[in-house]
This record gives sequence, structure tokens and C-alpha cells, in this order.
Amino acid sequence: MTERIVADINPALETPTDLARNDTKTVAEALNGALADCYAVYLKTKNFHWHVSGPHFRDYHLLLDDQAAQILGVTDAIAERVRKTGNVTLRSIGDISRRQSIVDNDRDFVAAADMLAELRDDNLKLVERFREVKDAAEEAKDNATSGIVDEWTDQAEERAWFLFEASRKG
Repeated sequence: MTERIVADINPALETPTDLARNDTKTVAEALNGALADCYAVYLKTKNFHWHVSGPHFRDYHLLLDDQAAQILGVTDAIAERVRKTGNVTLRSIGDISRRQSIVDNDRDFVAAADMLAELRDDNLKLVERFREVKDAAEEAKDNATSGIVDEWTDQAEERAWFLFEASRKG
């Protein structure tokens, strides 16, 4: 009975791929780090969406909801890319917290301008993470990951730009 439980907990993954297993592990680690940060930015964006207040409430509320939906949309693609290379991806909130580099914000009140600035910086950190994925993918000759990460980078750059423009004075 014990052998069966162990086998169910850690099954051998035999996903067909022509990529070297050691190389795919490096790419998967980079992808999982980016995925953890995506979830951290997603949850922070939703937090700020729920708690934003002030004269631009409606605009910021809608902007943050749109951005959260875009971030969440990327998460499945990242996780599936990890699995396509025969590796495992995130499994829990604890797994996310161990891998994330984005700092959580648990404050009771955050001014709207501070929300936008913090999310702008977090999206720029995501861009850095995606560039790490790109480098690992290119070194591993993982063309599919290298190609798809460009879109995720562009989306994070656009979110940072929108947050910057929305927070300008004048």
C-alpha cells in the first residue's frame, strides 16, 4: 500500500519532447518563478481593484480589473508550457509564496496613486522575470517558450505603461 501512495505522489512524467531534460528543468524553474510572480501581481491587482477609492475610482477600478484578467489569462499558458516540457508546475499557495519575488501588500489602506505606482513597479519586475525565462529558453533551444514569452513581456510592459500614464499629474 505504501508503494502505491509514493507512486501516486511522485509519478514519472514522460511527456514527449526532444529538449534535453536538464535544460527543460532550468526553463521550468524560470517559468515557475514567473508564474508565482504572476499570481502575486494578480492577487495584488485584485486587492487594489477591490479597495481603490478617490476621485478616479471608476477609472482605476475598471483598469485594475482589466489588468487582473489579463494577468490571470497568462497563468494557464505559463503552467501548460511547463507541463509540455515534461516538468511540474505550481501546486499551492505555499508553493507560490516560496517562489515569488513580488512583495505582498497587506496594508489596510493604500492611496490610489501608491497603488498605481506599486503595480507599475511590480509589472516591470514581471518583465525582468520574463526576460530570465527568455534567456533560459534560448539557451535550452526551447523555441516555443522563447517565442511565447515575448507576448507576456509585451503585455506586462503595456500594463506598466498604462499604470504610469494613469498616475501622471496634470
